[in-house]
Amino acid sequence: MAESTRLVDLVQAELDRFLEDRDSHLIHIAPELGSFTQFAGDLLQGGKRFRALFCYWGWQSIAGLESSFDPLHNPADDADLPAVVLTATALEVFHAAALVHDDIMDNSDLRRGRPSAHRRFEQVHQDSGWLGSAAGFGRSGALLLGDLLLGWSDELLDDALSRLSRKDAGALARAEFTRMRTEVTLGQYLDVLEGSAWQGRSAAEQLDRARRVIIYKSAKYSIEAPLTIGASLGGGTPDQVSSLRDFGLPLGIAYQLRDDMLGVFGDASLTGKPSGDDLREGKRSVLVALTRSELPPGVLRTFDELLGDPDLDAQQISMLQTAIRDSGAVEKVERIIDKNVGAATTALANAPLADPAKRELARMAETVVRRES
Repeated sequence: MAESTRLVDLVQAELDRFLEDRDSHLIHIAPELGSFTQFAGDLLQGGKRFRALFCYWGWQSIAGLESSFDPLHNPADDADLPAVVLTATALEVFHAAALVHDDIMDNSDLRRGRPSAHRRFEQVHQDSGWLGSAAGFGRSGALLLGDLLLGWSDELLDDALSRLSRKDAGALARAEFTRMRTEVTLGQYLDVLEGSAWQGRSAAEQLDRARRVIIYKSAKYSIEAPLTIGASLGGGTPDQVSSLRDFGLPLGIAYQLRDDMLGVFGDASLTGKPSGDDLREGKRSVLVALTRSELPPGVLRTFDELLGDPDLDAQQISMLQTAIRDSGAVEKVERIIDKNVGAATTALANAPLADPAKRELARMAETVVRRES
């Protein structure tokens, strides 16, 4: 636990250093560009750092087989630790880029309790009294911020891999990062697609397609990929990397299912987003697919009419939440979460990995699925 806390501090220090360096570059180009580093810094401040932590413990699951010491307690004793911390930092910057783009597509007003990036750029336009559409300016500014963060994540990864003692490990880690970037981008498109193309599909098909979105938009990207990137940095064998996939994918599915539950029923003071926000956005999640399959025709028509209306009021949100609960979908999702956590735990217990890392990964598995934000 203390080791994970130290990693989070190291990642934040790298983020602060990197953004300070880039800020001077951007302001040299034009003073108005300071908004980019300011908004990026706010988005990257705090957070759970799950991707950074899974990357580190993926590395330690391999590196820890050769040494029992705590590299974060004595960082000078491990030459590859700076590369691992920088890779973890690159993952956090990549995640920030994905959040910025996701908020544009979902038209979300808030992210982590603050106005989302496109809303902040929109406010800059309004406060300055500029010509044209403030909303259009906001979306354009945020789109470019997301693109910039994607480029910065690649810069950080290049820096990280150049510091590795084993260049073959760097090539493997780069391949895993590239795979992650491709899959999450396509998974995001599949999510957008389902929001528009769900009508006319059977309940079973809608559920299968919702599961596919979970796997490629979130499960692989949030947990599996950081683990395998970290393991690759440590020179993990194919069997070791495969064992981390067997652990990471079901845990990632459980992680996203919990996120979907929070998007419908979460406490806004904890999640940083309005309660029921996923209902306003019309998310075609597994929770929604399971709900629709059990609703009587009259209730289903009302449910479909309301779901995805950005102007839903508190009473309408409550109606949808009640329909979801009464359908039995919440209990079904909880069982699916438990099943996937069980599969992940079994895979981890039999994995050819360092025992200290396995213990920490088991603890993290409980943390990611029992969270409230």
